[in-house]
Amino acid sequence: MITTLTSLLLIALLGGPHAVAEHPPAVAGEKITVYKSKTCGCCGKWVEHLQKAGFDVTVHVVDSVDNAPGRDRVPAELRSCHIASVKRYVIEGHVPADVIKDFLAKNPELEGLAVPGMPAGSPGMESPTPQPYDVITWDRTGKKSTFAKR
Repeated sequence: MITTLTSLLLIALLGGPHAVAEHPPAVAGEKITVYKSKTCGCCGKWVEHLQKAGFDVTVHVVDSVDNAPGRDRVPAELRSCHIASVKRYVIEGHVPADVIKDFLAKNPELEGLAVPGMPAGSPGMESPTPQPYDVITWDRTGKKSTFAKR
């Protein structure tokens, strides 16, 4: 009896019997591979941000991120100081982990996410005076759009 009652309460709290199927859980332990230069401190802080958010991060220290896998898929104006790959996507720059998780959950037919430059206040670029910035996505033709605003 208690088990049935507990189950019914959980179903009600979760929004009904289909809540789990309609809203998959946040990506836990998702593998992401980061390419960064050995001299960049903010890249290391971004990696820590990803790890704290539950990503399983593999880091490759390279002489130049210009030759990193996937870099040729990123429009030049969206490039930053490090690049990562997760599933079939490219992640360029200081993209917040929660935005990456949202993007992965949506599984769009796009190439990836980017935070161009190194805006103050983005993950890894913490600042007492953060700047607003956009997280940009693009498709195979290079058409860009804003995926999130911060």
